[in-house]
Amino acid sequence: MNMKKTWIVPFLLGTLVTNVIAQTTTKPNILFIAVDDLKPILGCYGNTLVKTPNIDRLAKMGTVFMRNYCQQSVCGPTRASLMTGMRPDYTKVWDLKTQMRDMNPNILTIPQHLITQGYNAAGIGKIYHPSSAIDKIDPLSWNIPYIELKASDYANGMGKPANSQYQNPATKALFLQEAPAKAAVEDEDMNPVSRKGPSSECIDVPDDAYNDGVYAKKAKAQIQNLSKAGKPFFMAVGFHKPHLPFVAPKKYWDMYNRNDMPLEKFQEHSKNAVEIAYHKSGELRNYPDIPAFATLSGDSLRIGLQTEKQKELIHGYYASVSYMDAQVGVLLNTLEELGILKNTIIVLWGDHGWHLGDHDLWEKHTTFEQANRSPLIIAAPGMKPGQTNSLSEHVDIFPTLCDLAGVPIPTFLAGKSLVPVLKNKAAEVKDFSMSQYHRTLTSDEAKKLGYKSRKLWGYSMRTKQYRYVMWMNDFTSAQPFSPSKIYATELYDLEKDPLETVNIVADKSVSNQSQQLYNQVVQFFKSQEVKQ
Repeated sequence: MNMKKTWIVPFLLGTLVTNVIAQTTTKPNILFIAVDDLKPILGCYGNTLVKTPNIDRLAKMGTVFMRNYCQQSVCGPTRASLMTGMRPDYTKVWDLKTQMRDMNPNILTIPQHLITQGYNAAGIGKIYHPSSAIDKIDPLSWNIPYIELKASDYANGMGKPANSQYQNPATKALFLQEAPAKAAVEDEDMNPVSRKGPSSECIDVPDDAYNDGVYAKKAKAQIQNLSKAGKPFFMAVGFHKPHLPFVAPKKYWDMYNRNDMPLEKFQEHSKNAVEIAYHKSGELRNYPDIPAFATLSGDSLRIGLQTEKQKELIHGYYASVSYMDAQVGVLLNTLEELGILKNTIIVLWGDHGWHLGDHDLWEKHTTFEQANRSPLIIAAPGMKPGQTNSLSEHVDIFPTLCDLAGVPIPTFLAGKSLVPVLKNKAAEVKDFSMSQYHRTLTSDEAKKLGYKSRKLWGYSMRTKQYRYVMWMNDFTSAQPFSPSKIYATELYDLEKDPLETVNIVADKSVSNQSQQLYNQVVQFFKSQEVKQ
């Protein structure tokens, strides 16, 4: 439904305290940095090749969550979940088509709640996935006009990039000639995709030739304005890179030698694999320069990219990460120049992980570790810096920000405050993190199994040592659990097998652990059923 003209601010929810709290001198500002498709390839996560001095600087000020997981490894669902503190089976945003407020008109978001507590809320860039939010931004979340980019914002009169990505004149000319149709096809997970240009671009242009550089420039000005308003602010900045295509100014490509790019050690399917867990890397294949380098059949769940193309893509990913990192530096420097760095909570998160060739997978869209483990760094006044191996999830960010800001935590949120972990890096607030992803059986496969529905959901429970996945047919956690719905299970020992090379669920030596994890997943389903 179109709520552009008819929405009413739905702040009264459950036991939520809604009286506006007056600004005090001690209430901290919040800088909220979202990064698209960023996996934990960062210096502060132990990567010695990547160059991320600004995010590493932030890490030295805050807590690096080494075991943080998203709720679903695709943009729309994971962002809707993070921004509302609710799991996908509650938001009912499972794809790139569904609008969050069509499913839950009164759902509460982080900035929406903070506005009721005396905050100004402003944003720029990609915070929600555009198709998941009203007018692409969810107007209910902001009381300061959301910043939109104009052609004049870009460097040297270059204008907006073609398809929001490309500044190479030859590529821009091609787009003008072909006028590519949007959402012309769907990938294997029934998400809309558009016709694409090349999978990477390396040209000598300033940072603000592309969107992320302009976002940083405009966010700097907005922070300067917000700091003068006499109220604490929530400033959200959503960077696109390192999302495909891997586009960054040449100077960031020049930071790396392509021969040094690390190929993934394990590029096969796991032994005893549940094949439904894999995909065809359709998002990557959709770029026109990719098929020529794919050595395996397009009908296969393998792509088999030639080494030269793998190295080019990994080079582009690293360059894009360094480009984005430079924009984070602009934001940190702005806070420091204004003298408000020490009174600002800063949270930086990646919306999900990314496969860079492991398991012969590219992009996200799985229940595997590489797709679901995502970076989370939180710096807050009075909190000592460090790293933690305690488990955390995206749904924990909402209650954590409330706790740090000293505002009421809505009682219905699915996550838990991570403040105990910020205070003591060895503290633990949960025993597991839960992610999920869907697959669709062919009609013949479903018929052979006697299934009326072709839909499968893989629920992935990550504990300290294991990842246990239960694939369910025609089931979400809103429904009563039934063992008859189980399609398949997986179990990986991440301590002994960090690359997830062997599914050991049928191994008798871990039968007790497998049963315990099975029971935990069932108990999780029951807890969610009550909440729906």
